[in-house]
Amino acid sequence: MGKIVVRNQPCLSKECGSHDARQIYEDGTSFCFSCQSFFPKQEGEVIEQQSQKAPNFFKPKVSIEEIKELPVRGFKERKITKNVTEFFDVKVSYSDSGEIDTHYYPYDNNKSYKIRKLPKDFSWLNKSNGLFGQSKFNGGGKRLIITEGEIDALSIAQASLDKYSKIYPVVGMSSAVMSKSLLENREWIRSFNEVVLCLDSDEAGQKATEEAIKIIGIDKVKIAKLPCKDPNEVLVKFDSNRLLQCVFDAAPYVPAGIINKDALWEALQSYNSIESVPYPNCLEGVNSKLKGMRPGEIALFISGTGSGKSTVLREIMLHLLENTKDKIGVISLEEAPAETARKLAGMVLQKNPAKEEIPLDELKVGFDKVFGEDRVVLLDHQGSINDSSIVDQLEYMCLIGCKYLFIDHITILVSEGVENLTGNEAQDKVMNDLLRLVKRHPVWIGLVSHLRKAPGGGKSFEEGKLPSIDDIRGSGSIKQISFDIISFARNLTADHETERNTIKMRILKSRHTGLTGTVKGARYVYDTGRLIGVQEDVSEDFVSL
Repeated sequence: MGKIVVRNQPCLSKECGSHDARQIYEDGTSFCFSCQSFFPKQEGEVIEQQSQKAPNFFKPKVSIEEIKELPVRGFKERKITKNVTEFFDVKVSYSDSGEIDTHYYPYDNNKSYKIRKLPKDFSWLNKSNGLFGQSKFNGGGKRLIITEGEIDALSIAQASLDKYSKIYPVVGMSSAVMSKSLLENREWIRSFNEVVLCLDSDEAGQKATEEAIKIIGIDKVKIAKLPCKDPNEVLVKFDSNRLLQCVFDAAPYVPAGIINKDALWEALQSYNSIESVPYPNCLEGVNSKLKGMRPGEIALFISGTGSGKSTVLREIMLHLLENTKDKIGVISLEEAPAETARKLAGMVLQKNPAKEEIPLDELKVGFDKVFGEDRVVLLDHQGSINDSSIVDQLEYMCLIGCKYLFIDHITILVSEGVENLTGNEAQDKVMNDLLRLVKRHPVWIGLVSHLRKAPGGGKSFEEGKLPSIDDIRGSGSIKQISFDIISFARNLTADHETERNTIKMRILKSRHTGLTGTVKGARYVYDTGRLIGVQEDVSEDFVSL
C-alpha cells in the first residue's frame, strides 16, 4: 500500500455515502474509514463486487492470529527501517486517519505481544517474562546487548545493520522493572562472552542496571555510557556510528570503593543489626563459641572420612526449616538428590533408612514435611562436576531466595580443574567466588572440606584424632576465607558403641567472636539417624597422640 498520497476523498461504495473518509495510497489502492472497505487500483470506478472489509490491521482489538497478519512498517521518526522491524516481526496497525497508531512487539517466538498504543499506552496479549528479540539469536556468542525497551533494541539493531549489514545479538527488557526476565533467562544471557547493558540513563534505568549486574554477574557485564537518555535518542540525534561507539566503549562494572563517614555509620548500623540464627540443640557446644550463623559468612566443617560431616549438615538444614521461613540450597556432590531426600525424610520421621526399609507411604509423610513447602532447592549434578556451572547454580539459588547454602564438598568441586586451573589455584578461585557470593546477596554457606592424610606413626582422624587447621587439604585460602572452622572426629574403631558414635568437636576459628577451643560434642543415634547433644564435661584431649 505505501504512504497516503490523497486524503478525504468520497467513498466509492454507494451504500456508504461518505464524502471525506477515503484515503488513496501511492500504489493506487484506497481505503474508506467510514465503511471499512478496501478498493483495488481502479481510480474513479466503483467496483462494489470486489470491495472487501478492511484488513485486520485497522481493527483496534486483535488476536494473536490477527496480529500475525498485520503489516510491517519502519519508523521514520525513529530512524528505524523496515528491514529491522521485519527482522524482529514487529507489526503495526493504523488509526482512522491512516497513520500508524499501534505497535505490536512479539515475545516468546510470537506467542505473546506487548502492545503499544502510541504514544505510550502499553498493554499485553499473553503477558511474557521473556526478552524482546531473544528467539532471533542463538546463545553462546561473543557479545549480547541488553536495552530497556523494544525501540532501543531496534535502534541498536539498526546501527548494527547500517555498519555491518548484519544484525548482531540484541534484546530488550519490556520495562526497567522487569528484572525477572533476566533471572528467568540468566543461563542463556551468560552463555555470551560479555553482556553490554545499554539501559536508560534516568533513575529507573540506573536502578535497573544495578539489578541486572547482580543477576547476570559482574564477571560478564559491561556498562555503556550514553550521551542521551536512551539508545534511540542517540540514533536520532547523532547516527549509527555514535551509538555503536557507546557499545564498543562499554567498560566493566567497577563498584565504588570509597566510603564516607555517613555511609560507614549506616554500614555499621546494618552490620550490628544482623541477627544470628543458632545452630540446632544437638550442636549446643558449637553455639557456645560461634553464637550461631549469620548471613555473609562461610562456615567450614572438617573431619575424617565417615565422621558425620553430612549428618551434621542435615541436622542444620532441618533446624533451619523448622525455625525459619527461609529457603535453603543444597549441593551434595557425593550423593544423588534422591538419596539426600530419602535421608532427610527419614530423619524427620526419627527413622534411619539404613537400619530398616521405611514404607513408601510413610516416607512420603517425612518427604512432605521437608519438601512440601518447596523451600529446599537441590542441585542435580548428574555426576558432572564443573566449578563455573555450579557457582552459577549457587548464585541462581541466591537470586530465587535461598538464604542458606550447603556445599558438600569443596574437594570434589575443584577436583576436575577450574578454567584450566588445578590444585591450589583452582581452590583459590572457588573460595574467592564463594566469598563474593556471600557478600553480594548475602547468604550463609556451610562448606565441607576433606583433610590431608594423617602423618604416619600417630592416630588417624578415623581413630578419633581431632583435625587442626593445618590438616585441611588444599589451598590456604580455604582456612583464610572461612569465617568459622568447626573440627570434629569420632573413633570409628572403638570397641564400645557409645564411643564409636560420639562426635568430639573443637572450634578452630571464629571471626565473629574470636572464641576457639574444644566444645561439647554430639552423639549419633543409629536407630533414628539423628544427633543428640552430649552433656558430659569437655575434655581438651580426646585421644593420646
